[in-house]
Amino acid sequence: MIKIDNFSLKRGSFCLSNINFNIEDGQSIAILGETGSGKTMLLESIAGIYRGNSGCIYVNGKDVSSISSNKRGIGFVYQDYCLFNHMSVRENIGFGLKVKKMDKSLIDMKVNEIAKQFHISNILDKNPSVISGGEKQRTALCRSLIINPRVLLLDEPFSAMDPNTKQILIDAIIDYKKKYNGIIILVTHDFKEAIKLADTIHVLVKGKLKATKTPSTLFMASENYEVNTFLQCNTRG
Repeated sequence: MIKIDNFSLKRGSFCLSNINFNIEDGQSIAILGETGSGKTMLLESIAGIYRGNSGCIYVNGKDVSSISSNKRGIGFVYQDYCLFNHMSVRENIGFGLKVKKMDKSLIDMKVNEIAKQFHISNILDKNPSVISGGEKQRTALCRSLIINPRVLLLDEPFSAMDPNTKQILIDAIIDYKKKYNGIIILVTHDFKEAIKLADTIHVLVKGKLKATKTPSTLFMASENYEVNTFLQCNTRG
């Protein structure tokens, strides 16, 4: 379980203010918001890249404020991939297992298995600089999923993908959640992606959570004008 308890973070002139929500194991949430609303900053805070000015983030009941990002058991997939260009696709995918000092033969087996699932077996020995954007994103997702993270953070993961590739990844993410009872937090501005993947949808406006909805109630008008405008809801007359 993840609990965000009155979390605030100020960086420069921007502030995430008093963020509160819980996510149970096996659940997925989406965080919707315009560019610059603080979505990625919130994900990076959960991952341990930023430490808040106040409030706490709990993972399985433990305050992780003082725990480094590499020890939180969290997988993170960025929009811009963040692959290691000095490594092959195979080495990128297996990197987390290598850090854990897993036997090389077992790493190779697991890399081959997940690459087959994501249809990228043919590029394992290529450098990330020569593969397509969709292949890079699948590589990044494989690298995160291969360590079986308790939490998977997705920052606009489908933005550069064709519909078929997007569906392959969405199906794989849903399968991960079912298989490992994992938590998924998706940042997006795409309403359809949020509806497909999330049990609960939070709307972030200028660093503040302004609404919590479900896929079935996403487009129902609320009392908040900014939320209604972003979601293109019919405001109450």
